Amino acid sequence: MTTDPQHPIGVFDSGIGGLSVLQALRKELPHERFVYLADQAHAPYGEKSGAFIGQRTHAIADYLLGQHHIKALVVACNTATAAAIHELRAQHPALPLVGVEPALKPALALSHTRHIGVMATRGTVCSDKFARLLGSVQDQAHFEVQACNGLALAIEQSTLPDQAEAAQAQITQLLQTYTQAMGRFGSESGQIDTLVLGCTHYVFVEKDLRQLLGPGVQLVSTGEPVARQTQRLLAAAEMLNPEKTDTAAQPMRLLTTGDLQGLQAAAQRWLGLPPEVCQAVPALLSNPAP
Repeated sequence: MTTDPQHPIGVFDSGIGGLSVLQALRKELPHERFVYLADQAHAPYGEKSGAFIGQRTHAIADYLLGQHHIKALVVACNTATAAAIHELRAQHPALPLVGVEPALKPALALSHTRHIGVMATRGTVCSDKFARLLGSVQDQAHFEVQACNGLALAIEQSTLPDQAEAAQAQITQLLQTYTQAMGRFGSESGQIDTLVLGCTHYVFVEKDLRQLLGPGVQLVSTGEPVARQTQRLLAAAEMLNPEKTDTAAQPMRLLTTGDLQGLQAAAQRWLGLPPEVCQAVPALLSNPAP
């Protein structure tokens, strides 16, 4: 593993959702370099097997370590964290490693009605890791957990010009279906007043959720806590970049195993990054179908 503080931090997700975490990382760590990998050829992970997700997670970690000499890795995908981060820690014990999980504990601190909604992929909500997390807090509030099949994929497709309109219509329909299934939202007793966005993709439909749920419902995501934890781990390991160069001037690489145009559109739309920072990665990252 690299010991050079000037080497980049690796970040990966099944697709573009992890860009929401990258956004928070750039704000928290303005002097660091980043390389982001979107495994769009295999997205979304949420409805695939745990064994397949584990294979992808290990292949991507090995690629980022071997080809880009990353000094830390942020698994910016709830599903991959739930399925494989324990194995990744065992395989790379010296690597500063940060995963994401639904922000149930931060939601508890915010909720007044003690009714909390959780939206996540089926892979996340069915995982042992999520079951342990929920079990640790479920005596403190009522949690309404909703698996949101198809939502991450629709958000991915919304960045593609030829699919954007249809994808946005599907996003609207899915959000209506899933929020209605969860129950009543609001600030009155018995209503859900806090909603956990348990997939990094869902941050990009916050505006749509606001329109559905109103201004009184608090939306909780994981980007900022993950960024703070990454900063703490790097500081403890004395691996923060000593060069005080602003992120805007630092090299930024965004990679995809899938549609380059989709990643370019997402990077421009949500991070304000030019197309030239994006590139497709070689087929060596391909796996057999799950």
